[in-house]
Formats: sequence, C-alpha cells, structure tokens
Amino acid sequence: MYGGFITPPDDDGADFGVLFWHKDGFSTACGHGTIALGAWAVRTGRVPSNPDGETTVTIDVPSGRVQALVRQRGGRIDEITFRNVESRVLARGIRLTTSRGEVDVDLVFGGAVYATLPASAVGLEVRPTHTTDLIAIGREIKWALNEHPAAQLADPRLSGVYGTILFDDLGRTENGPHQRNVTVFADGEVDRSPCGSGTAARVALLAATGELADGETLMHDSIIDTRFHARIADRTTSGVIPEVRGTAYRVGSSTFELDDDDPLANGFSLR
Repeated sequence: MYGGFITPPDDDGADFGVLFWHKDGFSTACGHGTIALGAWAVRTGRVPSNPDGETTVTIDVPSGRVQALVRQRGGRIDEITFRNVESRVLARGIRLTTSRGEVDVDLVFGGAVYATLPASAVGLEVRPTHTTDLIAIGREIKWALNEHPAAQLADPRLSGVYGTILFDDLGRTENGPHQRNVTVFADGEVDRSPCGSGTAARVALLAATGELADGETLMHDSIIDTRFHARIADRTTSGVIPEVRGTAYRVGSSTFELDDDDPLANGFSLR
C-alpha cells in the first residue's frame, strides 16, 4: 500500500501538493501515485476537467513539480500520462560484490535515486516465482549503494538509494524497447506496478545509452504484467523529461481514526 498526504501547493502554479508515504516512511516521488492523484482530482472535481479531452493536473511533490495529463472520453477517464521532473543518469557501471556474485550497477535519478541492473546478472528473472530472491538482492544492493557518492544529491532530502530496479530485456517492438522490471523500494517492498518514477529512471538510462530514441516508446511491464508506456517528452542539458502513460482506478474510501489510548498509535516495525 502507498499513500499521499495532500498539502497546499508551493505557489499558484500548481493545483495542490502531496507527500507520499509507505510503511517505511516517506518518498520523494511516485509516478503511479501521481497518475492516481490525477484521476482523483478530476473525479472529485477538485480540478475542473474537460469531459472530452485532456485536463492537466499540476502537483508539487518533494522532487519538484509534476503533471498528470488526464484524458477523458464522454466523461470517462481513458488514460493518464505522468510528466516527470528532469531524470538523469548519476553513475554507470558501479562494480559491486554481492551475495550473488560481482555485478555492475547503474544509479539513475527519476524523482528518486534508483540502482538498476539486469535480473540475469544475479541469475534471476522478473517472475513471481523469484520474488523472494529478487527482494533479497534488491535490498542488498540498495543498502550497499545508499551512501555512494553518486547517490548524494545537492538536496540531501533527495539523497540515498530509494529502490533497486531489476529488469528483463524482452527485445524490441516496432515502436521501441520492451522490458519487464521489478522495483524493490523502501526496505524490501515490491511495486506491483511497473513503477512510475522507476520507469522515468529507465527512460533516462535508455536515452543515455541510445536504446530509446526520440519518438520511440518503452513498453514497460511489471512483475505481474501490468504495463506502462513511456517516452522522452523533452531533452535537457543533463537528462530528459520522461512521460509515463498508465491508468488508475478507484477501489473505495476509508476513514482512519487515532485513539489517544491506543498503545500502538505510533505504529511498529519488525525490520
């Protein structure tokens, strides 16, 4: 589960702000969360929308200002595109000794810092049957590189490795590369989506290596075969502006209460 505390925007240029959270604390970005917030803002009327066109929902997140481009047909949401902050490669080919052998890892920023490597480099595939092993090596790599100089950004709140992306290369479609990934974020959590900010990081890396060209689309699958489509929306002096296209659906509403007498009011952690 992932959550978001809605906050006022930094200024009049955004519709609102959000602080994303999960069981291990807070995160500086969440692409799928941004997609979900775009759907929420339109469905609740918080942002006036075009029922037969595209509505831009602008959101301030800890890593910067992002947008959810919500496309509707007949008042029903068709798809949502997450337009991210500048994403860039931080370091390539960091040699690391792990419990599964020597590997080369890349560090990339996509709103948060991600370590990324092929799953085959550690003898695995991105499949549900390998989940336990993928989590273990993902956690190991995250903590091994968390203090790496390349993961320390100008804003210390953005520093450190947020997650590890392990991917399978599934070849190319007529429109561009096709990959499957699992993102092990926080402390051993698995993203069941293809990970929005992680997909943005992959776009930045593939753009830098020439594997994703302008006008091409990365078909990006998750470990449970949900799918994002991503592209280079713009290039900057040090990276790219990625766009990630996906969907989000309302599943219900809940009311949470805090009882002052609850001995576990502050929560607990077993890790």
